[in-house]
Amino acid sequence: MAVLLAGFTFQLAAQGAGEYLGPKDTGGKRTYLLHEMATLRSSVKPEFQGVHPRVYFTTQELDALSRKAHGPDAAWWAEQEKHLKVLQGPPPAPPAEKRREQNDVALAIAEGAFAYQMDHDPKVLAATKQYMDAALSYKVWGYSWSKPNVDLAAGHLLYAMGVAYDLLYHDLSGADRDRYRAAIAEHGHLLYEYFAPKPGRVWAYSQNHTFIPITGLAIAAYAVYGEVPEAAQWAALSRAIYDRVLATYSKDGYYYEGFEYWIFATPWIIHYLDAQLHATGEDLFNQPGLKEMYLYVANSVTPGGEMMFDFGDVFEGSITRARRGEDYLRSHPGGHFETNYNVLYDLAEHFHDARIQGVAEYLRGMGHTSEEPWWTLAWRDDSLKAAPMSSLPTYHWFRDHDVAYWRSSWKSDATAVAFKCGPAEGHAAEELRKQLPDWRFEQGHVHPDVNSFIAWAHGAYLTGDSGYSGVPKTVDHNTLLIDGKGQGNDGKGHDAWAKYDYSRLNTVRITKAQFSRDSFVLTGEGAGAYSASLGLTRYERTLSMSKSGMIDIRDAISADGDHTFTEALHADGSIDRLSPRSFVLHPVGGGSATLRAEIVAPADLSTAVEPNVVMGPGIPGSVDKGTQEQRGEFIRATTTKPGASAEFRWVLRF
Repeated sequence: MAVLLAGFTFQLAAQGAGEYLGPKDTGGKRTYLLHEMATLRSSVKPEFQGVHPRVYFTTQELDALSRKAHGPDAAWWAEQEKHLKVLQGPPPAPPAEKRREQNDVALAIAEGAFAYQMDHDPKVLAATKQYMDAALSYKVWGYSWSKPNVDLAAGHLLYAMGVAYDLLYHDLSGADRDRYRAAIAEHGHLLYEYFAPKPGRVWAYSQNHTFIPITGLAIAAYAVYGEVPEAAQWAALSRAIYDRVLATYSKDGYYYEGFEYWIFATPWIIHYLDAQLHATGEDLFNQPGLKEMYLYVANSVTPGGEMMFDFGDVFEGSITRARRGEDYLRSHPGGHFETNYNVLYDLAEHFHDARIQGVAEYLRGMGHTSEEPWWTLAWRDDSLKAAPMSSLPTYHWFRDHDVAYWRSSWKSDATAVAFKCGPAEGHAAEELRKQLPDWRFEQGHVHPDVNSFIAWAHGAYLTGDSGYSGVPKTVDHNTLLIDGKGQGNDGKGHDAWAKYDYSRLNTVRITKAQFSRDSFVLTGEGAGAYSASLGLTRYERTLSMSKSGMIDIRDAISADGDHTFTEALHADGSIDRLSPRSFVLHPVGGGSATLRAEIVAPADLSTAVEPNVVMGPGIPGSVDKGTQEQRGEFIRATTTKPGASAEFRWVLRF
């Protein structure tokens, strides 16, 4: 597909094998979303016609926030002013195509525009305009080799330019307004054309490469509504696509792309919903996944708050946990975990929920930060008292995605375990996709990790996952191989679930979850995650802890015909092999914590300790063409005699 911009033609690069982000043209005849574009609310309020600002704030609302910034929140706001991105140095020169470089420019623009309205500091205005001018100097918004002008960076920059144009409208010269409006019009048109309905076109509604750009398009549309004729169409398309984004969003609060992508993607859903509510008056917040989101965030963060349970594409596994590598520097700037937790303040205020406020305060108390801290001023309702973390259960079962979490307490010295045995996008997706033929699954960030688990104790990640992978494999996780083969279509590209029968995958589930303050029993059935051609008929795993310091794992495996069965157990650091059945797993990041693993069954078994070699993600557009990285070691335990069944038992002590 080619895109034309100002005399330049760019060919959209292919995605990784088995992966196609954004809309896809199937060759069909039906055109979707036209009815939604024509009927759903997408025009600004009548009283906002010809008025600026209007997208997120009115002049009166900005004045109230300024009084808050210089009154009760003065100390906090003064600290934010010291770190305004636009004042930290000049923007990157063209083409600015390092990873997420233009995203950072965009976030600086939006922050600078808001900060100027709080303080009216001329140097902040000048610096913000310098960043806006830099955005105009980039011939490509994004990467010239991968989806130029229509992907994540384009969404970021349209959001930023829309916010700044709206907030600074009366502080810009007529010539500046014309230049910025023209840039918004040019790039809004490109993004609209890329996502617009056409015969046979379908969309990956639940995937961040759809809703992040569409959020940017919507904010730009409301900023120039009535000034750029096409803006009304941008707003209508954004509203139509968000109808499906919300319909396909999590039903239980769990985010299927993993916690790194919850951090990256969730603010954009909130940004759209806030703009839709303020600019049009339509409240779309009443979504079950948004109401329960705080439980996902609270349970995903490990005790002490520095790390996370990393199911799916989440940073660099043991490298990040060793506080090394580019992803650690990006995810923990200045040593603080940047979780974008402040979106919870907005949800707490909207739902008037003290529990959500409590989780936000819990994360803030552990030093968490946000990419857009300025939103906290607008989102945090100081009158809403936070519920203590002690009021939340120390366990939760996300029933639609079938992921369960347990911890001994909310204190930093707690023991915690996570167990995953659900389909990629949850059980509800099976029926929903029948109702929405225009919804295309894209599950590249979901790993082949059914019936896998993660354990944390004594301040350390004892065993679990391997992090973001360009080509995720089942053996990267604490789970099962049959005849050396894994789940889904692992090893064939970035999306291990591409073209896999979702009806079969939807049979995997947690069948039992019992929790108490001191113990748990979790049972999952995972055979449906493996191709029917492998003959696996039963993979029942029971994970239990009945006394402190010991986890018992029992697996009952059955298949048609004779097979060999292999199970893996991972360590971030090295593994000492004390005997063929006894091992000591070492974490990384310091400390003296270890995990002792004993294989009790089966009787006929061969074991080996191997390096855990993972393909890291490649550059955007070629994510499945990264470099090989060692991320710890793992135990490979394999039955020595082929058979139709096997029973594994592991005992883990810590």
